[in-house]
Amino acid sequence: MSVVFWKELADHFSSRRFMILLAIIVLTGVWAIYASGQSIRQDAESAPPEFVFLLLLTSQSGGLLSLATFLGLLGPLVGIMLGFDAISGEYARGTLSRVLSQPIYRDSLINGKFLAGLATVAVLWASVLLLVLGLGVTLVGFPPNAEELWRMLVFTIVGIFYVGFWLALALLFSLLFQRTVTAALGSLALWLFLTIFTPLIAQIAAAFIIADPSTPEAMVRQVDIANMISRISPSALYGETVQVMLNPLARGLGAALPEQTQGILLTPLALSQSLLLVLPQLTTLIALAAVCFAISYIKFMRAEIRA
Repeated sequence: MSVVFWKELADHFSSRRFMILLAIIVLTGVWAIYASGQSIRQDAESAPPEFVFLLLLTSQSGGLLSLATFLGLLGPLVGIMLGFDAISGEYARGTLSRVLSQPIYRDSLINGKFLAGLATVAVLWASVLLLVLGLGVTLVGFPPNAEELWRMLVFTIVGIFYVGFWLALALLFSLLFQRTVTAALGSLALWLFLTIFTPLIAQIAAAFIIADPSTPEAMVRQVDIANMISRISPSALYGETVQVMLNPLARGLGAALPEQTQGILLTPLALSQSLLLVLPQLTTLIALAAVCFAISYIKFMRAEIRA
């Protein structure tokens, strides 16, 4: 498996598609961090000094999305790009049967391809994190504290599993369709549906179920229903996890009644408490990635491969 892993890893890092997408992410990330840093420096009195580096990831400035939101949008494209031709490309080139005729087991091939893609995602996400740290120290003039570093590490792990789901999904489509273009279009179509249309469907369904949100209780119920439906999308799970992990002041997800928030001190939550809040979302992301890869694994092990 190590031979397949290192070969695929070298192919990923040398591919033009990856380099172009990496350049887009880095350039846009640099601009987003710089704009956020300038905004934080201008509003230094209102910015909490203990969580300045987290604000670099979550604050919006200059009409740009926050870096965390931007990664949530472009991250799936990285996973799809790494996985949509993993097997279908071998079919198209007619090299799959020749590869398997070598002393390489089927499970070693698919495991090596998936782990190489996951390692590429980890390197990319960690590079963005180091970029935030380097530019952040330059912009704000002091290093992050231990709490911020731990939260950014958890954010990196969440991002790896989030993109890993889309990698596993693209790998599954690559096996199901065996045509590179069809696998890419199918993966992109599902990404668009889950990212863009699922929140709209959730809002419409919640408005249909709670037709008259005239009371605060009904409004909260409507928001809860919309959130529950939208959680079928990995993007919603990623967004909720990031919302809590990068904002220590967040004490829950969704809406709350005024009487539920009375008397609550606006003190930051500990890292362990924030993790407990998003443990269901994080577990679901990991499970989705594992299930997609397991289906791909079973499909590939049972597939008939002809010369």
